[in-house]
Amino acid sequence: MTAAGKARVVGFNHIALEVGDIDEALAFYSSIFDFKLRSQSATMAFIDLGDQFINFSKGRRQAPDDERHFGLVVDEKETVRVKLAELGIEILPGPFLDFLDPWGNRVEIIGYPDIQFTKAPHVLRGMGLGNLRKSQKAIDELTEKGMAPDA
Repeated sequence: MTAAGKARVVGFNHIALEVGDIDEALAFYSSIFDFKLRSQSATMAFIDLGDQFINFSKGRRQAPDDERHFGLVVDEKETVRVKLAELGIEILPGPFLDFLDPWGNRVEIIGYPDIQFTKAPHVLRGMGLGNLRKSQKAIDELTEKGMAPDA
């Protein structure tokens, strides 16, 4: 039961990122990640990431992010690590796989098997990722909260 008068958050729909140039942002992110371009104009682009999306908006003016970041869940974290190395992109110090994009947006990469974040089986199938499975540690965390996926 929810607290009276309060909505329960179901999840995130999208992330809006400010970038310097839309074409450059699409080129940069597509060099690391596979995604579908939904739409693009001179000042905005929308890329689909399964049932969520990123909105690139032209006009970033602030300094690079320090602790503020967003996390992208990927099927294979080590593939991203290798690609970042190939592109000469610095991995930031710390316990996670974090990097800054060319506009200073801090991105944290998280492997799907190892976290509680879960996609419905039909969404994974639609993304061509129907074979992704959770680690036992993630399943245990989900079980503890009453949210374990069906076996």
